[in-house]
Amino acid sequence: MGQCSITSSKTVLVFLNMIFWAAAGILCYVGAYVFITFDDYDHFFEDVYTLIPAVIIIAVGALLFIVGLIGCCATVRESHCGLTTFVVILVLVFVTEVAVVVIGYIYRAKVEDDVNSSIKNVFDDYNGTNSNAQSRAIDYVQKQLQCCGIHNYSDWRYTRWYVESKDNSVPMSCCKSSFGSCTGSLTHPEYLYQEGCEALVVKKLKEIMMYVIWAALTFAAFQILGMLCACIVLCGRVSDPPYEPLFTEGTYA
Repeated sequence: MGQCSITSSKTVLVFLNMIFWAAAGILCYVGAYVFITFDDYDHFFEDVYTLIPAVIIIAVGALLFIVGLIGCCATVRESHCGLTTFVVILVLVFVTEVAVVVIGYIYRAKVEDDVNSSIKNVFDDYNGTNSNAQSRAIDYVQKQLQCCGIHNYSDWRYTRWYVESKDNSVPMSCCKSSFGSCTGSLTHPEYLYQEGCEALVVKKLKEIMMYVIWAALTFAAFQILGMLCACIVLCGRVSDPPYEPLFTEGTYA
């Protein structure tokens, strides 16, 4: 029964190491996705705290690839030293992922306050030119999230760009894609996106943080299983009786 349990644990462990390799790629992808999205939304929050979980996730992904390699070699060879190293690294990675989850939840709660305090300044700096970073960010967000203004399209009336342009219109990025004749004029508000951008930006950033949290939680569960299987194999090796020769000296005397 014990040998069967060890064999089953080794099989599961080899399979889990393959999952760790896949996890390494997925975690690196999640981290890269956060970096790319951060570049599109970085004007709407003052701190770069969103990048902290992303950096940790990418580092964990790279470490998981090494862990998978060590785990496979140690499992096939039943190396006590290799399996011990494997378990120790998995414990460290597990603790790191728990830290990612905690940090992610803390920063996820902070997103709304940060966006609320900075979004008005971004809209005030809008000048409608592609050379202006704030203008590019707002036009991108309004098209991507299908929103207009901070709370709704009427917020544009109180921006410096609207006052200086004097044409009673909002940026073209507020226009619904189904209305090709839309010029941004407030005389046809039905052509414009009705929802404000503030709530949607907050929602988007919270979703991004949840991707990081769920990725960390999912692979933390696999790591617990990997640690259990490695411990079973290690305990089995320790409990194996020492080899005794069939015949001892003096048997035929």
